[in-house]
Amino acid sequence: MFIATNSHMLLKGTETLSSARPAVTNISCPVGSTAGEGMAKICTEQSYSTRKSAFTPELDPQWVDREDRISFVLRHGGWVSQRKKTAKSSSTTEGSEDVPEQGGESWDNKEGQDQLQKRNHNRNSGHWPLATLNMNNCNNTDDKKDNKEIKKDDKKEDGKKDEKKDEKKEEKKDDKKDDKKDDKKDDKKKEDPPKEYWIMDPATDMYYHWLTIVAVPAFYNLMMLITRACFNELQDNYTRLWITLDYTSDVIYYIDTFIRSRTGFLEQGLLVKDLKKLMEYYKKTPQFRYDLIAMLPTDVFMVYVGINYPELRFNRLFKLSRLFEFFDRTETRTNFPNIFRIGNLVLYILIIIHWNACIFFAISKTLGFGTDTWVYPNISDPEYGRLARKYIYSLYWSTLTLTTIGETPPPVRDIEYLFVVTDFLIGVLIFATIVGNVGAMISNMNASRAEFQAKIDSIKQYMQFRKVTKDLEARVVKWFDYLWTEEKTCDEKEVLKYLPDKLKAEIAINVHLETLRKVRIFQDCEAGLLIELVLKLQPQVFSPGDYICKKGDIGREMYIIKEGKLAVVADDGVTQFVVLSDGAYFGEISILGIKGSKAGNRRTANIRSVGYSDLFALSKDDLMEALTEYPDAKQALEEKGRAILMKDGLIDETLAKAADAKDLEDKVAMLETNFEVMQVKLKRITGDWAASHGRIKQRINNMEARVKTLREDDLPEVAVDKKD
Repeated sequence: MFIATNSHMLLKGTETLSSARPAVTNISCPVGSTAGEGMAKICTEQSYSTRKSAFTPELDPQWVDREDRISFVLRHGGWVSQRKKTAKSSSTTEGSEDVPEQGGESWDNKEGQDQLQKRNHNRNSGHWPLATLNMNNCNNTDDKKDNKEIKKDDKKEDGKKDEKKDEKKEEKKDDKKDDKKDDKKDDKKKEDPPKEYWIMDPATDMYYHWLTIVAVPAFYNLMMLITRACFNELQDNYTRLWITLDYTSDVIYYIDTFIRSRTGFLEQGLLVKDLKKLMEYYKKTPQFRYDLIAMLPTDVFMVYVGINYPELRFNRLFKLSRLFEFFDRTETRTNFPNIFRIGNLVLYILIIIHWNACIFFAISKTLGFGTDTWVYPNISDPEYGRLARKYIYSLYWSTLTLTTIGETPPPVRDIEYLFVVTDFLIGVLIFATIVGNVGAMISNMNASRAEFQAKIDSIKQYMQFRKVTKDLEARVVKWFDYLWTEEKTCDEKEVLKYLPDKLKAEIAINVHLETLRKVRIFQDCEAGLLIELVLKLQPQVFSPGDYICKKGDIGREMYIIKEGKLAVVADDGVTQFVVLSDGAYFGEISILGIKGSKAGNRRTANIRSVGYSDLFALSKDDLMEALTEYPDAKQALEEKGRAILMKDGLIDETLAKAADAKDLEDKVAMLETNFEVMQVKLKRITGDWAASHGRIKQRINNMEARVKTLREDDLPEVAVDKKD
């Protein structure tokens, strides 16, 4: 790189350049020429005809300090020349003056410019004026190397900056991509609902139906595996059938194991549907181990020993828990639990007798048929060689032994004695179980009848003791018979007392709410009040000819007809004005106690039951108790009742106003009484306060007198200090 400079330009500025501009000569020297050779070795010289040069723009001299170098920089439209600070790189020709080191300080001052001017004149006198100002850059290879190193450093720094910028850009791009991915994932999550897996809810009918399906192969294995293992003819004659049934039951077992792993359970009252939790819960149950044992492919050993060995499938009996679960759920679902319990008990007894019969035949086969009087007779006899006779004989022997009824052939060998003793013990337990369970079931079946009969007997004894007339006694007995035949002996409160209040309310709403809504004054009431009233309805049953109410009676209840017919009769009890049927109601005005009513709270008609009638009764006390929590509803009911009375002309406004005035007087009198009571209490409190104030003042005076009489020697702390 060549730079043409003029020292006069540095000293005098741009004016010198404008007055006289010498021709510019570019001088290039071969690489490796030294400063001592000077300008003698000029490789090329080229003069420009024009006085303007590329180096004519205004100069901007600067001294730049970079680490251990001081570079003199002349910028001409982007051209830069640099010089090292060290002595080696600043070697000059003979008689020249070196540039002094400044210790990294800037040479942008007058002294530096003067020294530079002298050096350039001494070194380059007699040569081309502009070429001499090249400052020997053509043969200063160290400067070129330094320039290259500096450029490399600058390039590296620029490259690092570019790399950092690129990294930041890439990071921003990656962040944007990640954000976009996250947004897309969130959008997908919002758009795509979470996957729902199939879960078996044990409270549904589907679960019970599946239990019914699983119970069939479980019962099949329980009954037939031992039979096929002991009676070889049964296994040999129907091999294909058994293979089909066996592997069908295995398929059901495998499906059941999968369903067990997907069967939900309750956690904090909610059904768990997480597959991992369900699997962990299933693995913790003992049934998981039983299912694994039941699914072991023990049939593989049949390849070595033969296919007619059903004993290898005895591990399938570990699925019996599903059969027992089916029995338990059926007992809770059936409407005849006592009958089901008896049938279940008989089934268990038959299973035990069946297994005992098969074991008896297997022992006889091991010991030898007909070898003694105890074992099964010799099968060579055609009468005892039939399969049916073998099983029936064994079953008969097992039944006699376990029930301890009848006589059986006595045992002969020791093993026979042990087996018979074990059977006798099992038979005793079975007999005790049968007697106990059957007796309990029969007593449970007759418990309600026995309790009802006890009530009738106690009432009969009371009527005989009080010498009640036969006619009335007969009516009472008929009333009890009606309750029993119509199954109305159940006491609702006694039955529902074990349920929580919410379930009680739901049952009462389901049974009575529609009936209560039929009453005019309750049609627009809020639901909460209706629920309260529904829980307070009392069922009542009336016999034919019974009076529900008579004219002039004080009205304490209102009635709603659930079933039956009631007649509004005259005072003679025969003439009927109107007949009330299901859904009718009466007595609602009397329990409200509306002010100004001409009848007051008394009944205005005679109502008699035509036949047996079922009614719901709501007492006045229960209604007022419920209305205390609903004052707005109470006011609305009173207004409705007053409107009904006004429509029928049964209300007197003067009486209503008088009642209001009387109520106002009663309220004022009550306020006066309460005010007097409060005054008495205030006087009492004031007297107590004055007495306590005087006592405290007296105590303070006593303490002051005692303090005045005290001396220093009387204080224990002072006495101790003096001793010390």
